[in-house]
Amino acid sequence: MNQLDALKQFTTVVADTGDFKQLDVFKPQDATTNPSLILKAVQKPDYAPLLKDSVNQFRGRPLDEVMDRLLVRFGCEILSIIPGRVSTEVDARLSFDTNATVARAERLIELYQAQGIHIDRVLIKVAATWEGIQAAAQLERRGIHTNLTLLFSFCQAVVCGQAKVQLISPFVGRIYDWYKKSAGAAWVESDNAGANDPGVKSVRQIYNHYKKFGIATEVMGASFRNVGQITALAGCDLLTISPELLSTLAASSEPLLRALDPVSAQSLDLPPVSYDEVGFRFALNEDAMATEKLAEGIRAFCVDAAKLDQLLLAA
Repeated sequence: MNQLDALKQFTTVVADTGDFKQLDVFKPQDATTNPSLILKAVQKPDYAPLLKDSVNQFRGRPLDEVMDRLLVRFGCEILSIIPGRVSTEVDARLSFDTNATVARAERLIELYQAQGIHIDRVLIKVAATWEGIQAAAQLERRGIHTNLTLLFSFCQAVVCGQAKVQLISPFVGRIYDWYKKSAGAAWVESDNAGANDPGVKSVRQIYNHYKKFGIATEVMGASFRNVGQITALAGCDLLTISPELLSTLAASSEPLLRALDPVSAQSLDLPPVSYDEVGFRFALNEDAMATEKLAEGIRAFCVDAAKLDQLLLAA
């Protein structure tokens, strides 16, 4: 059994790509997209016609509507291949606007439903800002399921659990990147690999907290830099993995053991934790890594959303 098949015994494997033509190879359950992945896809010859067709079909409509229709077009193509759910992201430029995020999410769902897609097959991705989490709480109460992204800190995860969001995506690789850059020449890769990787440790803390206190929110590790980060999180509810790393796992026959386990988590002596808005904002501010990476991630997604706007205008 290769490592990818072994991983699927413990964890739901999700493909992290807008390149839906790669999905059949790896047989993932779910798939995730974001503005950067869609931007990357539509610049390939295979996918350029989807952008052109979306623009031609809805020319004259507001740009943000054409963008959403393009995202849903990709999502529908992905859902025709996978058995599970696709994550589609609300424009990152709305990350600090609860009402606008809710409205945009509702439109995305309406567009999917107009294509015959059941609401349970779509996760709306929202940045895990305070405003984004409050939007997600509203959406969940309306039966629209959410995936809280750009999650770097324990306090973000705790508030997402309080909001009863469907799923969170802690960013393993970006946490690792920050600590490696911060340590500079003092970084020793072997000392910070596998279970000792700072991104892996962050996800393990969140996973154990959720399982200990019976929080139903699913944990989906994301943003991996190497296979070691993935194998160290075997047993996590879900892991969203790039096609490149899925290929590496599929090519390896190294043994893979379960690393995270809900029964073990329930036996841990952990304190209950909760945050109101003031406590959340202070805790996030105290975490330099999470503060920097959240802001950087939103900025990067905004840049790629603006580039996608320009491609739509030029088509």
